[in-house]
Amino acid sequence: MTTEMGDLWVFGYGSLMWRPGFAFTERVKATLPGYVRRFCLDSITYRGTPDYPGLVLALDAAAGQSCGGVAFRVPAAERADTHQYLRDRELDTYAYVERFLPLSLDTGQTVSALCYVMDQTNQQYRGGLNLAQQAEVIATARGLAGTNVEYLEKTVDQLGALGIDDPEMLEVRDLVATFLQRKSA
Repeated sequence: MTTEMGDLWVFGYGSLMWRPGFAFTERVKATLPGYVRRFCLDSITYRGTPDYPGLVLALDAAAGQSCGGVAFRVPAAERADTHQYLRDRELDTYAYVERFLPLSLDTGQTVSALCYVMDQTNQQYRGGLNLAQQAEVIATARGLAGTNVEYLEKTVDQLGALGIDDPEMLEVRDLVATFLQRKSA
């Protein structure tokens, strides 16, 4: 558990945006420099299986780029419990690395936020897939939490609601729709 004092800021860029699972006192649009949101993590439980992994989003290092999302402020009294909850949720297969990184809030403030970034040396890293390959996996994968398509749609919907422009996510969504149309024809 963390021994830090004060409020905890958490960055959500995928399912945390639409299903944080913890109490917070503030939710602010934010940008994380040096990373992009990418379908580059095999999901062997939540959106896939060990035999047929799905793909979920991860923060993938990308110099000169940035990722838009949501910053959640958790009150100091809830800091330790929230941090432990996030470790249990995000570090189940240790594909993510936990980092406190500078996050730019839409309010103009910069905060140190808890972020879960992709460990590119982890066996679940799938950074070499092009968008069409990602879409094919997403279109057909299913795990304990539901379909990979549902995960993609909820994320794209949340980005739209926040006014965050992410052309790659929109292109993956369109490729998934095309793949599913061809498959059903």
